[in-house]
Amino acid sequence: MDEARVVNPDEVMEKSVRAAAIFSQLDQEHTDRITRAVYEAGFNHRVKLAKMAHQETGMGSWQDKVIKNVVATQLVYEDIKKLKTVGIISEDDERGIVEIAQPIGPILAITPVTNPTSTVIFKILIALKTRNPIIIRPHRMAVKSSIEAARICYEAALQEDAPEDCIQWLAQTSREETQALMAHKNLALILATGGGGLVKAAYSSGTPALGVGAGNVPVYIEPSADVTFAVEQILMSKTFDNGTVCASEQAIVVERCIADKVIGEFKKRKGHFLSDEEIKHLEAVAFDRERGVMNLNIVGKSARVIAKMCNIEVPSDVSVLLAPLKGVGYEYPLSSEILAPILAFYIVDDFEEAVKLCIDLNFHGGIGHTVSLFSNDEERIKQFACLMNAGRIVVNTPSSQGAVGGIYNTLHPSFTLGCGTGGKNITTDNVTATHLLNIQRIARRRINERIGRFDTSLYFNESLDANTIEQQFNRNY
Repeated sequence: MDEARVVNPDEVMEKSVRAAAIFSQLDQEHTDRITRAVYEAGFNHRVKLAKMAHQETGMGSWQDKVIKNVVATQLVYEDIKKLKTVGIISEDDERGIVEIAQPIGPILAITPVTNPTSTVIFKILIALKTRNPIIIRPHRMAVKSSIEAARICYEAALQEDAPEDCIQWLAQTSREETQALMAHKNLALILATGGGGLVKAAYSSGTPALGVGAGNVPVYIEPSADVTFAVEQILMSKTFDNGTVCASEQAIVVERCIADKVIGEFKKRKGHFLSDEEIKHLEAVAFDRERGVMNLNIVGKSARVIAKMCNIEVPSDVSVLLAPLKGVGYEYPLSSEILAPILAFYIVDDFEEAVKLCIDLNFHGGIGHTVSLFSNDEERIKQFACLMNAGRIVVNTPSSQGAVGGIYNTLHPSFTLGCGTGGKNITTDNVTATHLLNIQRIARRRINERIGRFDTSLYFNESLDANTIEQQFNRNY
């Protein structure tokens, strides 16, 4: 496909429909050969693609982007390779139910600037594993690296006789063309990972969509936690690719009784606590007050570079900028999601105040996504988790890697993290191949014997209430 030319939405969809028709005829063995070939190609180019993404976007580090590409290839493939996605996938003789997997059809994949090549490969792998053609619509700041990732996957798929045009990509699309694609009658699903505007447009298109929400992740370090371990894990996560993972930590919440120890551990690891004046300088650079969002210019930049942009004096080896704050909301810009090595920092008096503050942070632009907890008190862990509106409550785990899954827990490795209805998504799952299937069910005749033995004329007796009917019903069981 010519990457310099604007493709007509109808032409793109016509090719996808043809690919879908051929894809639907492939068996499991052929499908799995294609999937493995794509995995191997993506993995073998992990370093090249990481360097391209870093050079093109100027975000993060290429070394960390290599790890993202490893997760998107090796870990995702290991997670889905044994999954049945063709024909009969389960049979339950007792219930008389047979489940049949069918592809859903053409998928439009919106991919972000923060994780361009890894998200492209991830979405292609789960689409091809389920025999669905996919169209990649990359972020305008990551077009070259995203298209190269798609091209590598496509050429590998064709080597295993995948349908022509099973992977397409759009180098240039206007907003109108993107919206036309989203609303196209032949499009089956939109996989939307990116800015809030695009995700909202996907959900408003009339086409089924799996999108994501913002990830304003609060981290509560509870007094029973191993503080040294907690700070080490938080920094490992927050500095990974300079904080560009949407599940990276955004605010630290600690109780007063351990605050000094936590502060000392951050300082020991080159964390710089900002003065009130420095916070004002950082707010002006890091947050776009007019739009109410982070400033794209600081996304994925190192703490040292951001400090220099703000004329803040810090050591050359500074790891993260910490801003002690008194509240949450747009009057405290650094309490919002900022995908960079910047952390809000709060001190509270007790567990109840910590929970309330984490809820406030979660609802301030991160509802449904992820919260993090460091604790060795099982009762507190359960109490905290039950009060959070988050699809992922990661415990004693670096949030970035923990929420993505597959490294520090057994969540499905994914670069599309659902946020549930709170985040205006349809699922709280880590989206994977199982979400890209239509499941048919053969339902064989199985008589409900309780109904068969029950005197159904009792239903017409208005004097009998639910309890009486239930007693009669259960006598026949």
